[in-house]
Parts: sequence; structure tokens; C-alpha cells
Amino acid sequence: MLTFQELRDGDIFDPIRTRIKAAGSRLRENDASFLMYAILDSIVDHCFPILEHYSDKLEELEDQVLLRPDKYVIHEIHMMKRELLLLRRAVWPMREVISSLSREHHECLSATTQTYLRDVYDHAVQIIDMIETYREFAAGLTETYMSAMSNRMNEVMKVLAIVTTIFTPLTFLAGVYGMNFDYLPEKSWQYAYPIFWVVCVTMAGIMLLVFRWKRWL
Repeated sequence: MLTFQELRDGDIFDPIRTRIKAAGSRLRENDASFLMYAILDSIVDHCFPILEHYSDKLEELEDQVLLRPDKYVIHEIHMMKRELLLLRRAVWPMREVISSLSREHHECLSATTQTYLRDVYDHAVQIIDMIETYREFAAGLTETYMSAMSNRMNEVMKVLAIVTTIFTPLTFLAGVYGMNFDYLPEKSWQYAYPIFWVVCVTMAGIMLLVFRWKRWL
């Protein structure tokens, strides 16, 4: 059996090397197919810590989406979806290979190895199911982000609409009394200016009370 890897040691196969060196280990007592099972099992089991990392990251992204959604959050969500897709592309073919090895008889595989390969296949299926769950969760976060941004935009538009509604009649009054006509009776009054401000403030206050009464604020 031949294996190829980038580094000599310090990887996920270190426990297998330790078991090979140990006298009386099952890896030394069985054939090469059992070693293949151990390598596949190590690769599959190493996916669980990776998925746990993605689970924690998705929880953090969910908190950010609910508390402070911004463009950086949606970028992180898209990156997470892409990484999960790459992980799925790596695990899916391996699952098919393990399924074929565990179901079909092969002269290079012992009966013991095929029995253990079924357990590896179950783990691979579980990993793919978890990946799909996380991808759906990430897609849900995208929809939640869009809803949060839409709600924020609606709040901004509501505030702007209220401000515009309040200042529209005040602008009308300012425009009327800002006209350069000689015969505007109110201009000759001694208290015209303070009265104008009283009327404007009263109108704005009444409109604010109406908005609050209708629960628009």
C-alpha cells in the first residue's frame, strides 16, 4: 500500500504511525487493507473538528447578523458557504469510494476490513448531512441579513418621511410670509415674529402627538 502526503509527520496520520510502531497492535496483525481502513477512518474523523469549527463560526455570524449587520458580515457568510461547498466536494467522492469498497467483494479486502468500512461509510454520510445542514443555515443567515437590512432601510425611510411631513406645512408658512409683497397685514404686527414661531412649534408638536397616537413612532 502506497500513500502520498506533503509533510513527513505532524499530521492526522501520526496516531496511525504510533499504532504501527506499537507491538501487538491490530494494524500490525492485520493485512494492508486494514491499514487502508485506518487511513480512511482517520481522514473521515478529522472532518468532525473542521465541522465543529464551522458550527462555532456560524453561531458568531448569526449574532453579528442579528446585532450589527454590515457588508463584512455578508462577505463572511458567502466565504463560509464557499468553503462548505469545497468540503462537500472533497467528502462526496470519498463517500462513494468507501461505499463501493464496503459493499462489493474485492480480493484485496479482508472481511474484517469491509466490516469496519461500513462504520467509516456511516461517518461519511453523517459528515455530508452536517455539511448540508450548515449550508442551509448559511443560506438562512443570508436571508436574515437581507431582512435586517430591509428593516433598517424601512426605519430610515420612516424617519425621513416623518421629518418631511412635519416640515412641509412649516415650509409652506415660511414661503407665504417670505414673499416680498407690500400688503401683508401680519408683517406690521408687533408680535408677528414670535407668533409665527408659536404656530410652527404648535403644529409640529400636534403632528408628533398624532404620529405617536397612531404608533407611527
